[in-house]
Amino acid sequence: MSLWEYANPVKFIRTTDKVLPWIWTLAGIFLFTGLVWGFFFTPDDFRQGSTVKIIYIHVPSALMAINAWMMMLVASLIWIVRRHHVSALAARAAAPVGAVMTLIALATGAFWGQPMWGTWWAWDPRLTSFLILFLFYLGYMALWEAIENDDTAADLTSILCLVGSVFAVLSRYAVNFWNQGLHQGATLSLDKEENISDVFWFPLLVCIAGFVLLFVALVFLRTQTEIRARRTRALLAREGQV
Repeated sequence: MSLWEYANPVKFIRTTDKVLPWIWTLAGIFLFTGLVWGFFFTPDDFRQGSTVKIIYIHVPSALMAINAWMMMLVASLIWIVRRHHVSALAARAAAPVGAVMTLIALATGAFWGQPMWGTWWAWDPRLTSFLILFLFYLGYMALWEAIENDDTAADLTSILCLVGSVFAVLSRYAVNFWNQGLHQGATLSLDKEENISDVFWFPLLVCIAGFVLLFVALVFLRTQTEIRARRTRALLAREGQV
């Protein structure tokens, strides 16, 4: 079997229909376990107090905000190279999910930063690049809606996705590029010495797994919806109703 077989819309819908119930179930289990564990069974931080527990929503949503755009980039490149409609529709389906994740990251960051920094917002490199990334999400979705021809819209949004990827990378590595700024360094790192304490680290990993599964489930579901909407538009156009 080739991975490209799933570029067939019928094959994609049939396959995702089978796996979606399992992904939804696992997402619910991981999210419930991670959030309950993190909010109710971990201690307060000696400096940040109970506000540190925002980490269980802020960090996973921030990671998914960046990785959602990178997933859109890969799907857009597949569209440009292979012209598979499912990949273009998957990128379109992921955009609202990524935008919501970015908004959650910005909001929880403000709530976390206010007691720590004494302000709700600062033009910090990472915060600023995240805000720009959110605007790119909005622009990407608006461009899809503004163009009637799906293939033309897929071409133009793929180009926009390539440009926006710069800010997705900056959102992740801005602290490394610029030393100034209020935002701390990476919470999770391959370097064990830079990770947070294990008492916070393990439930955070569970939350991240839950957010990843939730993202996959939402993208699969929304991609199915986009495929059916495209079919409906094609049928209506064929009948001369559009």
